[in-house]
Amino acid sequence: MHSTALNSLPPPTHTLSAAAVVVNDQNEILLVRSPRRGWEMPGGQVERGETPHEAAVREVLEESGIEITILGFSGVFHNVGNDRSNFLFLASPTGGELRTSEESIEVGWFKLPGALDMVTFPSFRQRIELCLDRSCWPFLVQCNPSATVPGAA
Repeated sequence: MHSTALNSLPPPTHTLSAAAVVVNDQNEILLVRSPRRGWEMPGGQVERGETPHEAAVREVLEESGIEITILGFSGVFHNVGNDRSNFLFLASPTGGELRTSEESIEVGWFKLPGALDMVTFPSFRQRIELCLDRSCWPFLVQCNPSATVPGAA
């Protein structure tokens, strides 16, 4: 028997996304330039029936052409203001060729730590820095930024 109270609740409004900080053997990080958000790590929305881990692997391939293996779950950024949770992973490349997509107008490998200065939004840079510092794992950052980042958790 279903509760009438439960049936009258609005549908959930939370959005899950996943991203991977991908670092190669030359200590270079994979960055993509989004037409809306500038330079960032590859990632995107978790699709129905997909795990955050699977979404991160898929999004990296879709946005950059690079195949990856996940090295570990790093943490979560939860934006209370827009009800978005971003699951973050550290990964290494296993194959593929760099290529752009509709979601990435430029892609490339950039030397750390200087590449961090390329990242457009401070909250994205913070995510990358936390993913690179395994002593912080697992992290949970809850925020309600006054300046929103288009389409980001």
